[in-house]
Amino acid sequence: MAIRRVLEKDLDKVLDLLSQVALVHHQARPDIFKKGIKYTREDLLKIFADSGKPIFVSTDENDTVTGYAFCVIIKHYNDVLFADSTTLYIDDLCVDKSMRGKGIGKALYYFVKDYAKNIGCNAVTLNVWYDNVNALNFYKSLGLKIRKIGMEELL
Repeated sequence: MAIRRVLEKDLDKVLDLLSQVALVHHQARPDIFKKGIKYTREDLLKIFADSGKPIFVSTDENDTVTGYAFCVIIKHYNDVLFADSTTLYIDDLCVDKSMRGKGIGKALYYFVKDYAKNIGCNAVTLNVWYDNVNALNFYKSLGLKIRKIGMEELL
């Protein structure tokens, strides 16, 4: 396994993985998530080129994408409320459903964590949906702690 920045040639596989994530969310919360993915091909190509939104992919021995981590560099400086900080936010992390349980997600997370340290971030953050028990347990197993909790009352 290798981990590298996403390339344009990875587009179709990234779209496939995005559809896998979308299905998990839709099945857990169809009241919030529609079927379908959140980016068009054109949107993704723009994100691929955005240095402030690095995407890392894990690949197999044939350089086929097996997982990804969509990231966003977030800087808070001279904010009225928040202390100065640079964080790396993981917007989305996915491992192909056929490849789960092989340490790929863990490797992606640790790669992203090292990347964040190397560019001067003071934290890695992410959001996980409470109904996504597998993801919640996965992140807890990596040592992540709850930072905040969003709550709702359906009407």
